[in-house]
Amino acid sequence: MAAMIDDNDIGEKTRESMIKPRILVVDDEPMNVEIFEGYLSNDYDVVKAYNGDEALLKVDTTNPDLILLDVMMPGKSGFEVCKILKDNPRTMAIPIIFVTALKEKEDRIKAIEAGADDFLSKPIDIIEVTARVKSLLRIKQYYDALMGDCHFLL
Repeated sequence: MAAMIDDNDIGEKTRESMIKPRILVVDDEPMNVEIFEGYLSNDYDVVKAYNGDEALLKVDTTNPDLILLDVMMPGKSGFEVCKILKDNPRTMAIPIIFVTALKEKEDRIKAIEAGADDFLSKPIDIIEVTARVKSLLRIKQYYDALMGDCHFLL
């Protein structure tokens, strides 16, 4: 007799992660990553990376719905990571929010030129972060739905 899988057998954590949007948090300061995880983990599946190269690997392995990205990191900067992701057709639609200590107009322009979707200066206001995350995830959801419709029509 074939074994039946009961929904009750699926762990609560597994069920939640199947429906939660996935956010990749990238910062070379572990405390900043932990703070974001603490604020966001109730509503989102949070994936962590601590440098640019690890971020690119996590994007390939976890397919995040949104990225919170520090700019100043050892190795690849956030600007470099953003440009790599936005130049790749497979990852170009992932919204990227820079979260950085940089505050100058030139830094914001450089972020936009790299392809960032938003830019927040530290110290951050978590209410503003969550509002921007929700907004960009909603836009991403619309984009994904449109792309799904387009693939259906092909």
